[in-house]
Amino acid sequence: MHVAQFLNKPDHQAQENKKMASTPFDEMYQAPDDVRAHYQDFNKWLGQQADEKLANKRAEADLIFRRVGITFAVYGDDAGTERLIPFDIIPRIIPAHEWKILESGLRQRVTALNMFLKDIYNEQKILKNGLIPAEQIFGNEQYRVEMQGVKVASDIYAHIAGVDVVRAGEGEFYVLEDNLRVPSGVSYMLENRKMMMRLFPELFARNRVAPVEHYPDNLLENLRSVTPQNSSDPTVVVLTPGMYNSAYFEHAFLAQQMGIELVEGKDLFVEKEVLYMRTTLGPKRVDVIYRRLDDDFLDPLAFREDSQLGVPGLLSVYRAGNVTLANAIGTGVADDKSIYPYVPDMIRFYLSEEPIINNVPTWKCRKPDHLKEVLAKLPELVVKEVHGAGGYGMLVGPAATKAEIEAFRQKLIAEPAKFIAQPTLALSTCPTFVEQGIAPRHIDLRPFVLSGSKVTLIPGGLSRVALREGSLVVNSSQGGGTKDTWVLER
Repeated sequence: MHVAQFLNKPDHQAQENKKMASTPFDEMYQAPDDVRAHYQDFNKWLGQQADEKLANKRAEADLIFRRVGITFAVYGDDAGTERLIPFDIIPRIIPAHEWKILESGLRQRVTALNMFLKDIYNEQKILKNGLIPAEQIFGNEQYRVEMQGVKVASDIYAHIAGVDVVRAGEGEFYVLEDNLRVPSGVSYMLENRKMMMRLFPELFARNRVAPVEHYPDNLLENLRSVTPQNSSDPTVVVLTPGMYNSAYFEHAFLAQQMGIELVEGKDLFVEKEVLYMRTTLGPKRVDVIYRRLDDDFLDPLAFREDSQLGVPGLLSVYRAGNVTLANAIGTGVADDKSIYPYVPDMIRFYLSEEPIINNVPTWKCRKPDHLKEVLAKLPELVVKEVHGAGGYGMLVGPAATKAEIEAFRQKLIAEPAKFIAQPTLALSTCPTFVEQGIAPRHIDLRPFVLSGSKVTLIPGGLSRVALREGSLVVNSSQGGGTKDTWVLER
């Protein structure tokens, strides 16, 4: 059912919200001592492992990750600038038939989002049809007027998308969030798989697990397919803000895995609306940039003039059609939380299809009737800033104190347009090896969708786990960890 219908039918919404907030769906057990079919082989193996062995394997994984440098930066952390993302040695397993549904739904969603981005920066049909209020686009700080009328290669704006998916209720999948700007986390997906194969090779001999290690090859092929000049041998680079960025490990990792140059803004220059890279052999033309740098910092002549990270004149090269940026400038308007409630409408409008994977029902606090309902139910809800990320700037009502709830209430009353609200989901749980032993912990999933000459997904994605008992916040910046994600081939 469409989100607007939930919000217009209180009785149905209450029933749906109650279902989504009920006892969490257990990924491994369908009842106590009743293991789901796709986990049975793993469960037999797990029953033969001593806790001491598992603890030693976890310690070995931590040691290797630290040696390799698989860390993320934490800004303003008194404990230091880098931290390991905790890795859990019990995989999240998805059967083939469930993955097929997820894959179809995510292809559908990202296809519609790319069509939406092309539309709002060109003909704006969806706005003229009144399906999305124009002020929601033009008043959005992620909308880039500089992109209006710009022709992008193959009409693709979001070449790499990370879509956050959760399972709630009786096991239904829901999309929680779309990440279309500079989505991160795929390096951890790849390293988690390498670690599991190193620690437990026997598991992969016993289970038909779909491979993920070809992702860098698929990514490079995807990027090469959208070169603006149709060059037979395009030059692709990864543009990083530098080693102090929280995801620098991933930038360097992906460049190395793809066999391409990792560059900073100072390594590039513009001449006659063409982009060049400085090399020891002289200037070399660049055709495609996989940029891990936010819009504001890309070009000091067009955006933030104080940026030391970008390339002066890059926008002029882009507008002339002489370089492809992945993802395109201005994609952030499509992953803003204020636009998220309209994605099902986009799917219907552009594809004439019903969404395969539903959104989580969402209140738009800018609407007076929605705000009134949110304020009345605040202790029960999750409230998010529309431009927020990383688990910051949000209220989890059931886990908040009365003082925190009342403080947030004042924020909502003062600036309601800055927030959306959703029911508190009982995210599915997966067995996780914690200090007390094996216990259920809440998880989500971020599959990665590549759009180029075709739309593809690597089977699986990054499973994030809330390691604190009862916590629903899986973000690494908030103490979450990661798991290897297995998609079974049969």
